[in-house]
Amino acid sequence: MKKVNKICCIGAGYVGGPTMSVIASQCPEITVTVVDINQSRIDQWNDSDLDNLPVYEPGLKEIVEKTRGKNLFFSTEVDKAIDEAEIIFISVNTPTKTYGKGKGQAADLKFVELCARNIAKVAKSDKIVVEKSTLPVRTASAIKSILENTGNGVKFEILSNPEFLAEGTAVEDLLKADRVLIGGDETASGQEAKDTLSSIYAHWLPKERILQTNVWSSELSKLVANAFLAQRVSSINAISALCERTDANVAEVSRAIGTDSRIGPKFLNASVGFGGSCFQKDILNLVYISRSFGLTEVADYWEQVIIMNDYQKRRFAENIISTLYNTVSGKKIVFFGWAFKKDTNDTRESAAINIADALLEEKAEIVVYDPKVSAERIYADLDYLDTRSPEENRKLLTVVTDSMDAVQDAHAIAILTEWDEFKNYDWDTIFEKMLKPAFVFDGRRLLSKEDMEAKGFQYYKIGQS
Repeated sequence: MKKVNKICCIGAGYVGGPTMSVIASQCPEITVTVVDINQSRIDQWNDSDLDNLPVYEPGLKEIVEKTRGKNLFFSTEVDKAIDEAEIIFISVNTPTKTYGKGKGQAADLKFVELCARNIAKVAKSDKIVVEKSTLPVRTASAIKSILENTGNGVKFEILSNPEFLAEGTAVEDLLKADRVLIGGDETASGQEAKDTLSSIYAHWLPKERILQTNVWSSELSKLVANAFLAQRVSSINAISALCERTDANVAEVSRAIGTDSRIGPKFLNASVGFGGSCFQKDILNLVYISRSFGLTEVADYWEQVIIMNDYQKRRFAENIISTLYNTVSGKKIVFFGWAFKKDTNDTRESAAINIADALLEEKAEIVVYDPKVSAERIYADLDYLDTRSPEENRKLLTVVTDSMDAVQDAHAIAILTEWDEFKNYDWDTIFEKMLKPAFVFDGRRLLSKEDMEAKGFQYYKIGQS
């Protein structure tokens, strides 16, 4: 087992930043350097005001404060960090392809490949290279072939170490992980590399939680874990539509099935649909891989999880339109929340984006309030869809920093993120400020139907008639 003095992580995003901060805090004898070619992102990580870190996660700024400048560094000097490190984590973005073969499903590996080529060019001593980004199965072999054909006489061991972080609880998930998965070659040097990486996590996690597998099992386990979780969400969302038609209450159904020890209560909250960077991307990857091996039925089965999720978002938007007398043109609709879930500023695949898009197509005037998401991010999310011009998006949608101002003369409020503060609002005052009848569409099942109706609202809650 090698002694590790220096670790480098390429990519200072949602995975690289928090993971390396926790490793630095738990392994004070190891110098950890996070590198990124994006200067402004590195500047944010180095900002003296810790509220300006590019990733908002509870507990993260305290760890960064404790370790930054001691054994945790953020830099744009990529080559220097690669040269000095014994272990290199690749934690770059792997978006779904928007072009060519596999468009809309396969992962785009161009950033990963650029990383591998850069490591090959710079490395002068043996390295352990760890894929940390969520990647499709078989990526390790691509990285391996690039690294092995460089002719520098340097030996590389490639490991797969997928992340299982949930946004909003990433720091906690790292410190108290259910499991750490390390996949590598089943050779003597592969085993040594797996043991070396295991020893880092063993600084704070019990040995039995550190699982070693072959590379394929490790890579596939990541996709499958997310697919199973997303499948539960789509399953309960499918039932929520049925509950609304049959006078059943989806919360009661969830509780009834969740108390079955074989099923369990987690991920059974009906909502407006799942978001986040991984669920959709990982399932699409699973679908793409299955299709590429000719496993059509397997691909169709998993694709249905995504189809159901899209249906749930569409159903919510259509319900707003039909309830508001089949027209939302010129009507002011307030969105409470834009992040894909509470306690994160991440908006990737957030349900709010598609629902806003559908309502803007009907010429609604949308006002958005989210405690953590910037106006710049919200407009970027809408512009990315390319449904209308950026100017039109800015004309029809306004972002505000005060939720109480937002509701003045509103026709309806849509709750799209389950931020705790929404539960504690003075809903009586909100009712007074809105146009009557005052509609609330609760896409997160946050409030009580009885209370809201007693206040005078026309209140719609997913999964209840």
